[in-house]
Amino acid sequence: MRKQRNKISTPSYFIKRLKDNKFVTFRIFNDYAASDPRRWTILVEPGTCSVFITCYEHKEFANDVMFEFNDGGVLFPKNFSLKTDSIEVVITHLITKGVNPSAPSSIHEKK
Repeated sequence: MRKQRNKISTPSYFIKRLKDNKFVTFRIFNDYAASDPRRWTILVEPGTCSVFITCYEHKEFANDVMFEFNDGGVLFPKNFSLKTDSIEVVITHLITKGVNPSAPSSIHEKK
């Protein structure tokens, strides 16, 4: 069975949509054990807000997708979780909490 693309739990889709909205985003890790409900972890806006987002699948229920936001308790409560199938909800939540897309700078531009 072919893995579905354009799915919020797919790291490439999630990162692309954040980058399309001008967020600086880095893939941190995606090689968790098969028995681990974590699928991948990314870093959003490093150097400013530095929010780690971890995707969980099947954590509480089958076919359940959840995202955990961790910035050390600065903007988000520690281990804040959000269940959604919409990347727009994630982006809106980031902006509402004060994680704004970066203005272009020499640190983030490709050379």
